[in-house]
Amino acid sequence: MCEGNNKNTMAIRVREFDMERDLPAVEDLERRCQVGLSGDQAESEEASAVVDADGGGAKKRRRRKKAKKQGMSLYVEQIGDPFARVRHSPDHVILVAEHGHGEEGGEVVGVIKACVRTVSRGKKKQFAKVACLLGLRVSPSHRRLGIATELVQRAEAWCEARGAAHATMATTASNSASLALFTGRFGYAPFRRPVFLGHPVHRHRARVPSAHRVLQLPPQLAAAAYAALLSPAEFVPADLPALLDHKLTLGTYLAVERGPDPALPPSFALLSVWDATRSLRLRVGGAAPLLRASLAAARALDRRAPWLRVPSLPDVFRPFGTYLLYGLRMSGPEGPALLRSLCRHAHNVARNNPACAVVAADLGPDDPAAAAVPHWPSFSCDEDVWCVKKLGSTADSAGNAAGNDDDYDDWTTLPPAEFLFVDPREF
Repeated sequence: MCEGNNKNTMAIRVREFDMERDLPAVEDLERRCQVGLSGDQAESEEASAVVDADGGGAKKRRRRKKAKKQGMSLYVEQIGDPFARVRHSPDHVILVAEHGHGEEGGEVVGVIKACVRTVSRGKKKQFAKVACLLGLRVSPSHRRLGIATELVQRAEAWCEARGAAHATMATTASNSASLALFTGRFGYAPFRRPVFLGHPVHRHRARVPSAHRVLQLPPQLAAAAYAALLSPAEFVPADLPALLDHKLTLGTYLAVERGPDPALPPSFALLSVWDATRSLRLRVGGAAPLLRASLAAARALDRRAPWLRVPSLPDVFRPFGTYLLYGLRMSGPEGPALLRSLCRHAHNVARNNPACAVVAADLGPDDPAAAAVPHWPSFSCDEDVWCVKKLGSTADSAGNAAGNDDDYDDWTTLPPAEFLFVDPREF
């Protein structure tokens, strides 16, 4: 229960989400809090800024410097299931803040999602239970009343009770309100900066060099390959074999050279493809009418004269789906070229799904694979910021380890591992 400081004292009750009772109210709340694309952000009660976290039904926009000048924004809409981003974790919850009481309950004025998962951390092959906070929303008419604070604290307590040693959230570097709230009031610390790389899916097949051979690995063999290749890596899920065998993982693909030069080290590339078209839609907004018209003309020309192979952009001004690439690895002198071939192969796979218009990947900024992934700046972003906090009685009010001489126990002080694994189920 919390109280506000406006003319009318506000009584707020935080409880678990009820699908039948709360779904319409939560969807309406997220529509009214339409903001930013990418990470999970929070509602700044002090600045009363509109910021966002990735929740079911949420719309978000990611602004890049160039896109901001043009007034273009990239929106994401979760489809239907409010548990979409957390239900793959064995422990997950949605909490709602309710104001007032009545025969049918009070008004839903806030919401937050959370899950607990086991992932690898640091450069050592060690696993830890980690909480992930998502989808924090507060109604515009009920801000500056302590609702966000109550929701975050209750979510952290729920996760800690289920064994989480750390909590994470994500936002963007330009979202000063979100960063100030989480790094200030809640004691989180920025610690990782993944990059989002997207490429549109064209009507024409992408060319894979004849010197490259693409093989699809069965899930068990793919899991064995990743076990050898993802060390050291951060945020590799403990249930990686289940992820590789998930119905939305369309396949794990290995690219090798045909007739490699025996004098050179062997080269290969590996990645997996996740079908996100069933859980979210993207849409570009704010484009100038002239740009829209020119892109429509290019599509029309491509339909009428396909032999010209005009690289026409799909209609991204209407909701479209995406395939997410994950587990990208490469090795050897031909590794980058082989990885590019795998991305082209994934593009060709995506062509078979009319709902898919973009193929995208999330990678660590220092991952060599990032330089080899084909992408368009208009569908890419480097503003994501992951933040972490130590939970439990060993952490002080600022989220720092207290009375613990083992620096490894404090994730905020650990140098990044060589690779950052971004789970497509958490997108």
